[in-house]
Amino acid sequence: MADSNQPNSNDLAAEVIRQKINSLYVGGAQESHEPNAAQERAEVQNLSHLSKHQQYMNELNASGKSLADIQVAWHNYYLGLPDQEKHQVWQEFYSERAKAKNTVAVPAPKPKAKTASRQTIDTVKKQLLGSINSRGKLKAKHHLQSILFGLGIGSFSVIILLFGLFNERVVAPFITPSKVVTNTPIISDNTTVANNQTEVIIPKINVEIPVIYDQTSTDEHDIQTALESGVVHYATTASPGEQGNTVIFGHSSNNILNKGKYKFAFVLLNRLEIGDTFSLTKGGKRYVYRIYEKKIVKPSEVSVLEPTEKTATATLITCDPPGTSINRLVVIGEQISPDPITNGASTAIKSAAPAIVPSNAPSLWQRITDIFS
Repeated sequence: MADSNQPNSNDLAAEVIRQKINSLYVGGAQESHEPNAAQERAEVQNLSHLSKHQQYMNELNASGKSLADIQVAWHNYYLGLPDQEKHQVWQEFYSERAKAKNTVAVPAPKPKAKTASRQTIDTVKKQLLGSINSRGKLKAKHHLQSILFGLGIGSFSVIILLFGLFNERVVAPFITPSKVVTNTPIISDNTTVANNQTEVIIPKINVEIPVIYDQTSTDEHDIQTALESGVVHYATTASPGEQGNTVIFGHSSNNILNKGKYKFAFVLLNRLEIGDTFSLTKGGKRYVYRIYEKKIVKPSEVSVLEPTEKTATATLITCDPPGTSINRLVVIGEQISPDPITNGASTAIKSAAPAIVPSNAPSLWQRITDIFS
């Protein structure tokens, strides 16, 4: 039989509940859990009938004080209330919150839905199947399109490489630099040369090209224009038949798309060796030179345009490596026919020394980079 002095389980449960309620509404715990002032302000704004506590909050709200000051005033007011009135404050607070939760907001009317697409699911499915197959792989026509696109890009790249960037190095060696020279005499009777014939003849590399002697400007642009018609005599140097150094410029190779048919005039000049000969014709006479020096210099070494230690010489200059403007290949020959002792004084134009030795015309790659630089 159970002891009558022992509390039953129902009494214990009720006691636990009473303690929980007491901790919420009365005693010391209540002092640190009063309703927030901001919540109280929101509560009293929508009420027509106010209790004593709600009336006090309403007066604070209308006083013009800041929220922080209202919070302090409300806190002090709440601490001064007896436990029963503190409980009343909480009851009012929970009652108003319950009303707010039970209020059902009327939703705004939804906009009318757009007219549904006329396409059915089957139509969409057919469209998808038209672009991919059941395994998600590309169809044969897509593979063909990819191959054709790759071939097109590849072909375009090859064209640019051959004819735009590297035709000077790849194509140039296979292009004859001039018309065929047949049985050209190295030393011949001067009377066999026509008065208007002005050429450079280099039998070893099959060169017979016009020489432009009437280009009096040393401007780079003017020289490049003259080089479209042959090789160019530099105006500040002696002419053939005069004492001094006759300087002749020619392209080693150039972009195949550039103007002129003498872009490859001196492309094979590097094959000449010491002892080989070449000739210049001017004024009805042929002047023959034997090569005694061959060298590669930087573009800034303009001393190659000046007279040498010999009485009469001719210097052939071109860019090196072929198709670039990195260096200059210089081939110097001494006049051996006719005897240079009969040469007259130089009639070269006096001008300030240039900054660099003339070069090839800009390549296609250089033209492209100049546009974006």
